[in-house]
Amino acid sequence: MSAALLSYAPLSPISAPSESTRFLLPTHHKRLRLSSLTRYRPGLKLGTSRPLTLRCSSTMHQSSTPSSCSQDSLFYSRAFWVSRSIIAWNVGAGEGECYLYASRNAALCVADGEIQGHDVKIKLEQTNYGLSQQVVEKFPHIRDYTAFEVPATMNCQSLVKCQLAVAIFNSDGRCASATGLQLPGILDELFSYTGPLGAVFDTEAVSLYLWAPTAQVVRALIYKSPSETDPVEIVQLKELKGVWSAKGPRHWEGCYYVYEVSVYHHSTLRIEKCVSNDPYARGLSADGKRTLLVNLVSDDVKPEGWDNLQDEKPDLLSFSDISLYELHVRDFSANDPTVPHEFQGGYLAFTLQDSAGVKHLKRLSSAGITHVHLLPTFQFAGVEDEKHKWKHVDIEKLNSFPPDSEEQQALITAIQNEDGYNWGYNPVIWGVPKGSYASNANGPCRIIEFRKMVQALNRIGLRVVLDVVYNHINASGHFDDFSVLDKIVPGYYLRRNADGGIEHSTCVNNTASEHFMVERLILDDLKCWAVHFKIDGFRFDLMGHIMKRTMVKAKSLLNSLSKDKNGVDGPSIYIYGEGWDFGEVANNGRGINASQFNLFGSGIGSFNDRIRDALLGGSPFGHPLHQGFVTGLYLEPNGHDLGDKANVERMLAVSKDHIQVGMAANLKDFVLTNCDGEEVKGSEVFLHDRKPVGYASSPIETVNYVSAHDNETLFDIISLKTPKDISVEERCRMNHLATSVIALSQGIPFFHSGDEMLRSKSIDRDSYNSGDWFNRLDFSYNSNNWGVGLPPKEKNEWNWPLIKPRLADPSYKPQKSHILAAVENFSNLMQIRYSSPLFRLRTANSIQERVRFHNTGPSWIPGLIVMSIEDGHPGVPGLSQLDPIYSYIVVIINPDPTDVSFANPALRARSLQLHPIQMNSTDDVVKNSTYDASSGCFNVPARTTSVFVEPR
Repeated sequence: MSAALLSYAPLSPISAPSESTRFLLPTHHKRLRLSSLTRYRPGLKLGTSRPLTLRCSSTMHQSSTPSSCSQDSLFYSRAFWVSRSIIAWNVGAGEGECYLYASRNAALCVADGEIQGHDVKIKLEQTNYGLSQQVVEKFPHIRDYTAFEVPATMNCQSLVKCQLAVAIFNSDGRCASATGLQLPGILDELFSYTGPLGAVFDTEAVSLYLWAPTAQVVRALIYKSPSETDPVEIVQLKELKGVWSAKGPRHWEGCYYVYEVSVYHHSTLRIEKCVSNDPYARGLSADGKRTLLVNLVSDDVKPEGWDNLQDEKPDLLSFSDISLYELHVRDFSANDPTVPHEFQGGYLAFTLQDSAGVKHLKRLSSAGITHVHLLPTFQFAGVEDEKHKWKHVDIEKLNSFPPDSEEQQALITAIQNEDGYNWGYNPVIWGVPKGSYASNANGPCRIIEFRKMVQALNRIGLRVVLDVVYNHINASGHFDDFSVLDKIVPGYYLRRNADGGIEHSTCVNNTASEHFMVERLILDDLKCWAVHFKIDGFRFDLMGHIMKRTMVKAKSLLNSLSKDKNGVDGPSIYIYGEGWDFGEVANNGRGINASQFNLFGSGIGSFNDRIRDALLGGSPFGHPLHQGFVTGLYLEPNGHDLGDKANVERMLAVSKDHIQVGMAANLKDFVLTNCDGEEVKGSEVFLHDRKPVGYASSPIETVNYVSAHDNETLFDIISLKTPKDISVEERCRMNHLATSVIALSQGIPFFHSGDEMLRSKSIDRDSYNSGDWFNRLDFSYNSNNWGVGLPPKEKNEWNWPLIKPRLADPSYKPQKSHILAAVENFSNLMQIRYSSPLFRLRTANSIQERVRFHNTGPSWIPGLIVMSIEDGHPGVPGLSQLDPIYSYIVVIINPDPTDVSFANPALRARSLQLHPIQMNSTDDVVKNSTYDASSGCFNVPARTTSVFVEPR
């Protein structure tokens, strides 16, 4: 589906509203994951000339009740062959006789009230006991379906290769209803397989293995090169229990191949001859046209020293010590003039020692950042692998337009599907590095250069996280060049609705990890990246659409890897993701899914959107002027109507509670005093929809963030939400303030690349396909990319009336001095975090014992957060000693536009002083922070986070 098709039209025509007018927005939510949709545009599938009719599962034939018996009914798959012996169908009890039909050559048709063209007709008996508990656990969405028993004598292994249908007949013998079948249940029962898949290399041969139990014929077409027309060899594969295999000579290595699979495809009701890559491909030709036969353990594809890289990786004592920096491969160097042109935007840019970007990463590493999280780097659609095919925009022309012009976005979007930019959330092959980031997309170059990138990052002290997108794939059907899984075993890998249509809640082509071989593919892929590319962590896109069982197995699998056996330290590999709960998987609709609440106790991290929304205000999908804790809520109103003063003050108090729970690692059982003066647990602090704020069992299960690649950058959202009459210096301090909350919280901090440089995308809310122009990073610190034109119309037009005057106002644009100050502020915050283990407590119990919030209850100073962290002393009963330098820490966060004084008897008579890193910084404002021991009174400047420490 096109991203544009998910942007709903506003309810009324847009005119330029006043700042206080209720502004109409597209109603899509982050949970619709628009960034994943990059290949499509309305009505046209790129790379083809065929018009594309896209139908969303939420609107396509929601009813699964039987339709009239017609030929059209066979295009639906409303019955489920759930086990060897049971077919489930949503038909009423006692409705007439039911039959199963099979046709080897897909000749089934409905005519004259009968099903014709079948090779096999089998009577099914309705059971009296319904579906078994085992079936209901696997397919909870059909728990109430009627169960029909399949005769034990049937050869089900051969039947699944046919076109299949079931039909119910009236008492007069006429067909009342008919439908096709969904087969994952029986395929899992009969054909689950744990043996070799893909290309297997030994001393004298190369063997191919393909799981395709519904295929009738499978051939491998072997090519000498990525471009020659005719194969040098066509190999017929042989089948054993659903697995097709062939053995070839060792000189196949370096050749290319595709599979030709003859298989019944439910989307066309025909036997199709599908040409596809290997789902277990480890190498590809340019644009994924053919699979490369490459042996990843060969010395020919290893950089020098690769096998010993584990010994060079930076130390990681605990997952609680992790901090994450999210970065797009192309963003990192595409606009860096200190990088040679041939390296710009690619893997090799990370291998340079003296480029501006690498120097910046070294600075972040020295400050404490531990992991670089790379946006998708597998083979994705939306960007041609061969650079000579890319289209470009004249940069001088773009620079000539005013900062609030529509011209820039018009020129960018005119070529956005033909340039070199895309976030990459549209997978084609999960297990192969993306070719467009390599010097040569053909051959093993992409593998070698990807490994060099990982090696280089590790050597400057940064571990590498891959952004994996297992929740959906780019294409489906028998025709699309980028369709792979749905050509090999049609209807199995993708999650389907009650009518048989593909679910699209993740944007397009949802995958079904609840099916055995889908889960296996995910686990095998993770192991490949961990072992053969020495990846240090995985971030799961829309993790809530993956089953919890799969995630737990993934964690266990990675944890089992060892240096001696696999060359990697598996227990140091961290996994986390987006635990949103929506679509067909919501409320465990397809089994227990990996959503935030379900992951309690798993040790798997999930993004904490609660702290993000409380800090910024509203949500990324609410009114853009809705203020939050750091953007002026109550303390500095922007004119947007949020109700009377008491209501707005209450909103600030509630936001503060949400932030404090987040700063305590969003623990479900952390006890604090809420804004009403009540002692409550984190799970007893609620969102507006009465869902709990706290959900984690340990700090490593919470990833705190205020900004990510999705939605506006931190600086942009602050510029949008704050009053127009404040200065750019004040907005910069708000940026610092938001970053400080994330940096000094318990749990794992996550930062979007460039937030430490006041990064702007000219207020683009979804820059997934906005080109280098709107996504630019400038490591010279000369510009933050503010005011480079109105952001692309598709996702932002509704907000243009708000964006335009801000971009046009030169006072909004930071100067180099502001950017340098922001970089120093961020570095200082990270150094403070790593100056004491008290900021990185490892257990929920430690956080409960040591972390306290003051200035709580109804008699509070509005907005002020005061957090203390206590350590023990040698020989003194109670807390153990963790920090050899500091015995007590107080963090005070003041979002107010004026200085604030706060006194608390519990904080009296301590030897507290401003943290030496802040005392030695160039920030003269924070140096004005004071503490008076006799009264326990702190004074903190406006829009400042002050850290006080008690040295031992």
